[in-house]
Amino acid sequence: MLDQNISYKLVNSIKDLYPESSHVRLENLANENDKVIREFALKNEFSIVTYDVDFYEMSLVHGFPPKVIWIRCGNTSTRNIQNLLVNNFNDIKEFLENKNYSCLELF
Repeated sequence: MLDQNISYKLVNSIKDLYPESSHVRLENLANENDKVIREFALKNEFSIVTYDVDFYEMSLVHGFPPKVIWIRCGNTSTRNIQNLLVNNFNDIKEFLENKNYSCLELF
């Protein structure tokens, strides 16, 4: 699930590789705090794609799931985020399948 600071329009651009993707806006969570978003992701078996360090920090305190894909390239275009998700598909897939890792950082 894509976090608030990432465009909801990206869901359509990545649906071929990530067909189960969603966005907080599409789940009526756009105005919710990170704790509510994290709980929703946990209950609905989503990982969270975010710029926000808070989700990573919550995973340190509360454990995982949900897993966190942390975009660490600063504010960037939707196209650049799309490229990160597409170009790192194999790494993301491996991360999501591995039960030992809670966070994947993409630069």
